[in-house]
Order: sequence, then structure tokens, then C-alpha cells
Amino acid sequence: MLKHEWRKYEKDLYIPPSKPVEVKVPRLKFFTIEGQGNPNDEAFSEYISALYSISYAVKMSYRSDLKPGGYFEYTVYPLEGVWDITDEAKKTYNGKIDKDSLVFNLMIRQPDFVNTEFAKKIIQATMKKKPHPLLDKVKFQSIIEGKCLQMMHRGSFDDEPKSFALMQDYCDKKGLVRESKLHREIYLSDVRKVSPEKLKTVLRFKIK
Repeated sequence: MLKHEWRKYEKDLYIPPSKPVEVKVPRLKFFTIEGQGNPNDEAFSEYISALYSISYAVKMSYRSDLKPGGYFEYTVYPLEGVWDITDEAKKTYNGKIDKDSLVFNLMIRQPDFVNTEFAKKIIQATMKKKPHPLLDKVKFQSIIEGKCLQMMHRGSFDDEPKSFALMQDYCDKKGLVRESKLHREIYLSDVRKVSPEKLKTVLRFKIK
């Protein structure tokens, strides 16, 4: 069986063009972790580390007694984040965001063969093999986004408002309404290896 590579077989979800396009996102499975604070702080990377340690444990589970039924070879999915600001920050919001007030739900999608029972086992096994203070905050969730608007943002995270403006303009012209101020980001670049102007990030929000 061919290795499942999301970049090849799920381009509609992960490789949109650099202009707004509509997409219907089905129910998908994730390991998630919630937090608050500035993503530029060193502490933020620990949330990412916890998610990847479990995600790679799933990928390598075929070598252990935990190998789940239906296992197939695949490429680990990219990191995603759903972003908001604290309730307190919303009271004084003036269009500019203090990054210390950001609230995030980070996640990494999992293959269909991962179920609730296996998720519990792999989290427990990872806690024993590679202890990490944030592993007990990781949850296994099934999430459906449904009808969304998305586009590929190329460049610095600080320049994202330009892409969101294009997305809002698309909504205005098509008579679509953004469901909430929440938005999702899918990180296709490794910020440790790629310069800010070359970053690729999928921006997505729900519409109706």
C-alpha cells in the first residue's frame, strides 16, 4: 500500500492557492492542547513539543505492542492552531493585538485508524517513555469545521492582516458571513529553518 502523504492526496485542505477559496472540511481527528500567551515566547514551543511527541509515537506504533488495527504508513500532519484573545482583551480591542493576550488551541491531525481507546494508550505510553510536563493537557478530539474560506498566506505572521482583508473582501462580494472572529492557521513551514518572508501558512475561518 502506498504511503499516505497529505501534500499529495489532500491538497484541497492543505495546499490552497494564494487567493480566497471556499472549502468544506469534514470531521477529522486531532490531538489538541490549549494555552495562552505570546507565541514568540520559549514556553510556547513546549506545547508544540508535547503534540509532536505523541504524534510521532502514533506514527512509530507499528513497531510496538500498541500497533492499532488498520494501521497504514503516512506522513505526520502539520501543526495547526485556532486563535482567539482573552475575554479581558476583547473589552479593549482596538484592532491591535497584544500577543500576551492570545489564546490558542494547538493541534495535529491524526489518521483515521486512531480512536479514543488507542489515543489514551499512546498518551500514557508517551508519558512513561518521554515524560513531558504538558502531556497531561493533551486531548484527543473529533472536530468538524464544515463550510470555510481559506487561502495560502506567504510571508511573515505579522503580515497576515493583509490576507485576512482579502478574505473579508471575498466574503463581502459573495454575500458570505464570517461565523466568528476565531480563525485557524495551518503551518506548512518550519519557522526554525525558513525565513519569515518565505513562510507558508494556510489561513482559514468558518463561513455561512
